[in-house]
Formats: sequence, C-alpha cells, structure tokens
Amino acid sequence: MGKRIVIIGAVALGPKVACRLRRLDPKAEITLIDRDNIISYGGCGIPYYVGGDINDIEDLYKTTAHAIRDQAFFADCKGVNVLTRVEAREIRRREKRVRICHLETGAEEFLDYDKLVLATGAQAVRPPFPGSGLPRVFTVSDLHDAETIKGLMATGKIGTAAVIGAGAIGLEITEALTDLWGIETTLIEMEDQVLPTLLGKCIARIAAKELERHGVNLLLETKVMEIAEIGENGRLTVTTSREGKKLEVDIVVLAAGVRPNTVLAREAGLALGTSGGISVDRRMRTSDPDIYAGGDCVEVRNLISGENTLMALGSLANRQGRIIATNISGGQSHFKGTVGTFCLKLFALGISKAGLTYRQAKETGFDPVYAVVSQADHAHFYPSSELLYIALLADRKSRKILGIEAAGKNGDAVKSRVDTIAVLLRHGVDVDEVCSLETGYAPPFASAMDVINNAGNALDNILSGSNRPIDAADFLYEFAHNGTRVLDVRGEKEAAPFKEKYGARWLNIPQDQLRRRVAEIPVDEAFFLLCDTGPRSYEAQVFLNSQEFANTRNIQGGFAMIKAIDPNFI
Repeated sequence: MGKRIVIIGAVALGPKVACRLRRLDPKAEITLIDRDNIISYGGCGIPYYVGGDINDIEDLYKTTAHAIRDQAFFADCKGVNVLTRVEAREIRRREKRVRICHLETGAEEFLDYDKLVLATGAQAVRPPFPGSGLPRVFTVSDLHDAETIKGLMATGKIGTAAVIGAGAIGLEITEALTDLWGIETTLIEMEDQVLPTLLGKCIARIAAKELERHGVNLLLETKVMEIAEIGENGRLTVTTSREGKKLEVDIVVLAAGVRPNTVLAREAGLALGTSGGISVDRRMRTSDPDIYAGGDCVEVRNLISGENTLMALGSLANRQGRIIATNISGGQSHFKGTVGTFCLKLFALGISKAGLTYRQAKETGFDPVYAVVSQADHAHFYPSSELLYIALLADRKSRKILGIEAAGKNGDAVKSRVDTIAVLLRHGVDVDEVCSLETGYAPPFASAMDVINNAGNALDNILSGSNRPIDAADFLYEFAHNGTRVLDVRGEKEAAPFKEKYGARWLNIPQDQLRRRVAEIPVDEAFFLLCDTGPRSYEAQVFLNSQEFANTRNIQGGFAMIKAIDPNFI
C-alpha cells in the first residue's frame, strides 16, 4: 500500500503538490478535496475574464493542451482522486484523520492520511460597515463571482460601479470594468495613495494618473461608511467619509484585501504566525511534522526585512507546491523566503516592484534613500522606445539595495528590470553592484548604459552628496505654495512656454551656456534644477556646487516625471 496523502484545497498549491507527488511517487494514494465544483484555475486571471481579455471562463482552468482540469482529468491523466463540493471540517492529528462533509448530501466521513497538506488559501475581506453583505456587493474571490458580474455587464445591467480598495485586485477590477465595458467607475481608497502596501508614493502617483487618464473617479483618503439599497431595482448608495459625498451605483466590488483561511489549522492546534497565517519552516512543514501548508494561508519570511509576512501570489504557491511534494517524497527542498516581487498591468501601463517600499524600510529600522530616474527602455533613438520610470531604494549606511519599483508602457521591459534586481536582492546586492551590473544590450531592447545602471548611478550620487534631489511631486507642491524659482537648463524652445507662464520665477539658461552665464544666477536664492529626465540638471548642480551655490535641488526624473504625474502643469 502506498503512502496516503490528503490535500485540502484544489486551486493553485494543492494541484501542484498532487501532480508533482504523482511524478515522484507513482504508488502514493493522493486525494485532493475542495468545497467548490471548479478547481485548479488561474485565480489571477479573474479580472481579465471580467474585463474581456479572456473570453471563455474555461480558459482559466484549461491546460496548455486545452484539456479541462476537472475531476476526470486528474483521475485519468494524473492518477489523483479529486473530491469536489467536499469540505474539511476537522483534523484529528493523533488519529491522522480528516473529517469531511459532502456538501451536496450532508454526509460525513473520515479520510486517513500519512501526510496532510493544507492549501486552504485566503478569503476576501468584507469590511464591517453596514451593507457589505448586500446582494449586489461582490468580492472577486472565485469564478462564480466573476461569472455573476460579467453576466450583469453583458446584459446591460451595470452602468456605474464602486470599487473599494486600491490594492492590486482593486486596480485590476477597476480596469476591467472601465476599459472594455465603459462602466463609470469610482475607486475608493482609505490611504493617501494607490497600492499602499506595494509601492512608494512616487511610482504610485504615476499609477493614479493612469487611472484618472482613463476616466476613473479616484477617491483617496476616503472611507466607506455605509452601503444601502435604493428602492427595489437593486441600485446602491455608497456613503463615504467625505462631507456630502454619496455615490449611486449599480454594483460595489470589495477589494479590501484578503485574510488567510486558518480555521482548520487553528482548531487543530497548529501554530499561527504573527501576521495571522499558518507558521511553517523552510521545508513548508507546520508545527506538526506530518502536516504541510503553503500558498495564501501561510506566512513566509521577507528576505529583506527578515520579518514574516503574508504574500498571496499564485507564483509563490506553485513554487511552494513543488517543494512540499519533494519533501513528502523524501527529498530535502527548502523555501527560503520572498522579496515580494510583483507586477501589474494597468491600462497601457506596466507596473512592477520587488523588495521594500520607503515606508516599509523605515518601519523595519533602515535609513532609506531612493533615486528616481526617467529613461528610454530601449536605445533612445530606436523607434519603439518608451520612457521607463524607476525608483531604486537603498539603506544609507550599508548601501544595501532594499527595493525597486518601475512603471512604463512596455510592460515586458518594466518587468525585466525589476526581475533583474529581484534575483539579486536575496543575496544582499549593494549600490555599486547595480551601477556595474552587466545586462544585454542591443538598441531594440536596451540602452548601452541600461536604465538599471543609471538608477544605481543616480542613487550613488545621492548617497555621496553630489546630487541633492527633490521628488517631482514635492517640487510641484513647493513651487505652488512657497514661491521657489526654477533654473531650467533645457533649450530655449523647450523652456519658452514655462517662461511665458511663470515669468521671473522660471530662469532658463541652457546647459551649453551655463558656465558663461553663471553670474546671472543669484547666489543667495534657492533654485529647483530641471531638464528633460534629470542628467543635465544633475550636471548643472555639480557645476553650481563648485561655484558655491549651496541651495539647489535637482528634480528627480526631470520634466518627464512631472508630466507623468501632472500633465496639466503647463
């Protein structure tokens, strides 16, 4: 008789464990259970199904060979026994048994195991305000929700919507509602930026502007107080914390985060971590050596901060599933942790990050410093090049890289730069190594001095004190409220509209004239230095430093960054 393996949960991690186990141990008795009737689907594809990028819902649970991953597929192709519409009710660790309930009939029975795997995932959070459980208030946690929402849209029953929560799911579902279906969508976030746990303010502002550019009504620093039904037609009113601000909408989508499903584990006496997920070791074992867990229900170690955290990503679940199967079969495989690599498509924009944000670094005890650069993702003379915006973060004292964030129109170029740094983050890469990092070069793909190298160079200059920067958004605030002047080192034609609009506050001395016209700049005044993307204004700052000008600030990312976050500045 082969080893008896029971796996609870059949979306991402569970099927991965089952399939690899079968390849490693052809004689094992593998039982995979799930309370749903649809299994082994790409949950991260749900917003793209709702939005119409994916037409057929079955595509989310088909193989690359177009086979549907259902009970018959797992039985015939994988030799795995799958029980759907079955709920695990209790784990009896001493007896090594799981009490299960067949939801269609209510019948209960026990499954015996030698090794048990918890792949119970996470559930969407329903905030505690009144009305969060109304019929037209949805989460997007499974394919059934997705089908319901898409059915309402396809029949013309949704013209307006509110999405609560501007995390990754919130942004993706907002795009889905807005882009194809033309639904008037309001995105509500209680923090002062979008993607508050994933991005720093700089790149988040670019994302926010992309939402607004596509007609999304973005309400930041806003709480939802109540949702109520209007009459009998199913419409809803959303009351917010903004004075007098009520929204009338056809549906509300809750995207306020997820919470790990740990009830089974907790009731079985398994250890939970500080963040609320199941605690596992590097082999993905729980506090019971015969029970493994992975995916959205566990907490993992952040390799930058050293702290344990929740990280609900299908990519991690699949990698952890392979490790669990290897170890159950007698191997010695380890999951060391994560640097939190993430990517997102937002309308025409690709967004990606790895490591810590500025706020997270401060909270962890680092002294973070960051540089922001704007540069073409290909050679600047290549026809398909697009601007790529990168924020690179390091610890001031150790010069250790703590994180990277990027945004740009060519999503593959954005992701590839972040992935490059993500691989190195777990090894403790420092600023100097990024400056000299070797990358592939050809004009259709990159510049001879890649944007990654230049992000490192800019950060090195800031750490050395030769570059005294200011964020583009901080510049816009200072310029609007405090009357500081700008020294624009671009050409006269580029600067002309600004000189006309701002008069004496906008001093234009092109870079090639700066050395001979330096006497025109008042030494005792503060100036913001501006060029197209930052390098020329940095060189101007270095020169002015040598001439005893001590009160200059270089605008990070130059006019390209200003335009990205405030297209109406001029």
